[in-house]
Amino acid sequence: MARPREFDEEAVLDAAVRCFWSRGFEATSVRDLIETTGLTGASLYNAFGDKRAFYRRALGHYVEDSIEGRIRRCEALAPRAAVAAFFAEIVTRSLGDGERKGCMLVNAALELAPHDDELREAVAEVLGQLEAFFLRCVTAGQADGTISATLPSHTLASHLLGVLLGVRVLARVRPEAAVIEGAITGALALLDMGVERTA
Repeated sequence: MARPREFDEEAVLDAAVRCFWSRGFEATSVRDLIETTGLTGASLYNAFGDKRAFYRRALGHYVEDSIEGRIRRCEALAPRAAVAAFFAEIVTRSLGDGERKGCMLVNAALELAPHDDELREAVAEVLGQLEAFFLRCVTAGQADGTISATLPSHTLASHLLGVLLGVRVLARVRPEAAVIEGAITGALALLDMGVERTA
């Protein structure tokens, strides 16, 4: 009979996320992971496989906790408010990121996706989830009159995704409120073109 694991998997994945997120995949050594998680090398390999497999699990954990969690929170709001709340969280995270870690998903897209087919597909799937969230918001907002119908819903959704990714990259280099908020304000203004706002 298999022995039960003698560690808290959630806590270990949290630690792995912090390690990979701050250093990147290539610069993170197995020794770094052992020191950060508190696992022995044997326990790490037995539970998670090699470094790449562990990274894949950590990235999935990050996506579930950070990105999917944000989508769930925001989708509880009205469509236009949901988009605004989503980007408000992005502003807070970007400006509060003293280490300039950025977004672990975007970092994976830049560092690994170009030469790792499996990770490229995993990143593309999450980007698809984000675009689908924006599309649901825009479609519903256009239907209820709170979001401009000047541009097609899929065009606005793609634009919002592009702004999101651009902001997360900008924040690593220029984490300045004027830059981050300026990019987002411009994107949100597109949603309001021609929409009558009541006081």
